[in-house]
Amino acid sequence: MNRSSAMRRVLAAALVVGGCLAAVPVQAVAVATVGVGSEVRAGTPAAQRVLTFFEEYRAAVLGESGEDPGAVRERYLSPHLNVRLDAWAAQNEADPVFRAQNVPGEWRVHEEKQEYGYASVRLTEVWGEQSDQDVWYTVRLTDLRIFELNDGPAF
Repeated sequence: MNRSSAMRRVLAAALVVGGCLAAVPVQAVAVATVGVGSEVRAGTPAAQRVLTFFEEYRAAVLGESGEDPGAVRERYLSPHLNVRLDAWAAQNEADPVFRAQNVPGEWRVHEEKQEYGYASVRLTEVWGEQSDQDVWYTVRLTDLRIFELNDGPAF
């Protein structure tokens, strides 16, 4: 074994032992899937923003944060989206963010792609033994404001 090869092995071992994220290629981080709860964080700024919004909104709906769910929505969502979600809630008699009448117990977040300054982020709600449900978010990359929330991808 030559010296260069030995150094690569030592460096690789140090990175594995040290848990250094610098060894993860940027492409791998950009498509990282986020598991349930706050102990696992999103791999991209847009996915992180959706995850943070969802967790704060969920805590507000459950009365765990002392914050009003509407205030959480105002902080993260565009005004136009907020108006649309209110109309959706009235028409469907369900929570417009969860797209259901109850609160999901588990969820996953995954950024699908970026295009024209926006990111498409899929949040999968897990409903116990029942089927999962995808909710698609569109996040403007310049300020990480959530501009769209739909049952299907915007792009």
